[in-house]
Amino acid sequence: MSELDRRTFLAALAALPIGVIARPASNSAPPLMLAQDAPAGIDPSGYLVSEKHDGVRAFWDGRRLRLRSGRAVAAPRWFIERLPPLPLDGELWLGRGSFDAVSAAVRRLQPRDPEWRQLHYMLFDLPAAAGPFAVRAAALDVLARQAAWPGLQAVPQAEVSGPIELQRRLDAVVAGGGEGLMLHRADAAHVPGRSPALLKLKPLLDAEALVIGHVAGRGRHAGRLGAPRVRTEAGVEFLLGTGFSDAERDRPPPPGATVSFSYRGTTATGVPRFASYLRLREDV
Repeated sequence: MSELDRRTFLAALAALPIGVIARPASNSAPPLMLAQDAPAGIDPSGYLVSEKHDGVRAFWDGRRLRLRSGRAVAAPRWFIERLPPLPLDGELWLGRGSFDAVSAAVRRLQPRDPEWRQLHYMLFDLPAAAGPFAVRAAALDVLARQAAWPGLQAVPQAEVSGPIELQRRLDAVVAGGGEGLMLHRADAAHVPGRSPALLKLKPLLDAEALVIGHVAGRGRHAGRLGAPRVRTEAGVEFLLGTGFSDAERDRPPPPGATVSFSYRGTTATGVPRFASYLRLREDV
């Protein structure tokens, strides 16, 4: 081991949480760091870049595995027992394009072993660790290697030389069926809430919105959903009329549900352009 590797290894171990993180009250949302959309032409200097995994976000507080909403995940005992007694933030993942299968496995009140044997807990942050993200990421790599278990993996993080290489990486991930990239400031501390230090980069932007009502369909869609009226995190309301299958129009997301949608920029008043429904987010 070189001296540089040794210093990185020791720094990573020093960053592992030895204190405590405030555990959220039962069923309350955990203190997660949330991403913003990356601006066009972003210079990746100063960021660590990773693939954006299309799975289900899961927070481990050292005792319970929970969704973004705060709801507990009914994971098998053997899975829980293999997780370390310190807070972890990551994604339950089956592979590219497998969100629906992951979501189904995680939603079950009684976990099915064959499903969970295939799941990977892809770790991308240590919420209780002090220090910059670069050190936390190195510590995660140490932690995953020490676990020596395929079900627990640290998401690979890498420096990218500039916008051209960043676009090449994005193109390669998308061509392989991936969703996009994540950019995390290497010098950023972990701060809960939506942060400019954590960015997502995708060919299409995406966001979440709360369903606040339904508009009845016309013509071919008479007697079922035309469009749900939704409200974004910023308080912008609009009709989300495209992206639904016939089955989804027959049984639309109910008022109070959270949905995700894709879009291409916004109007001057903040309304998403070309918004299209993606899925119901039962984990939020």
